Amino acid sequence: MLSYAALPDRLLFDLMRLEDETAFKAIYDRYFDALYVHAYKRLKDSEESRDVIQEIFTVLWDKRGQIVPRGNLSGYLYTAVRNRIFNIIAHKQVASTHLQSLQAFINRGECQTDHLVREKELRAIIDEEIAALPDKMQEIFELSRTKYLSHKEIASELNLSEHTVKKQINNALRILRAKLGILLFLVLPIQYMLTVAIF
Repeated sequence: MLSYAALPDRLLFDLMRLEDETAFKAIYDRYFDALYVHAYKRLKDSEESRDVIQEIFTVLWDKRGQIVPRGNLSGYLYTAVRNRIFNIIAHKQVASTHLQSLQAFINRGECQTDHLVREKELRAIIDEEIAALPDKMQEIFELSRTKYLSHKEIASELNLSEHTVKKQINNALRILRAKLGILLFLVLPIQYMLTVAIF
């Protein structure tokens, strides 16, 4: 009987590209813990670190036919985690700057035009992170966010189960909360956030 756990990375990756879910799970089991420790050393946040690794593996599966690792699989995974962490840190710094500017605006009572400009900048940051979500997750999230479709309506339109839609939206929010924190609540319509929160 074939033992996936004993197979080398290269063969597991090739099998995964052929949509072998067992090979993907073997890669996940082999690298999740080590990648999590790698992320936690830099982020110092267990939930955020876990979300980063989950996102990396989600992208690995969703884009399995497009990914061509340069070198070995472990090098690809560690590089992907490191790049994601750099992006998170960079966005936190940008978000912090914008939040400080927004607070200064509130304190100084600047004109509404300035407020709209800052809100537009914050929306651009959030839109960029939404665009970085896996394709299917992004499509479902946008239908819920911009068209305010219910889980049932999205499931019907995309020929998916309501459970899958709910899970994808919750995963999207978890990823976005980890990357953007309070910015998500500052810019997304409050009615939308409350609607999602009840599921």
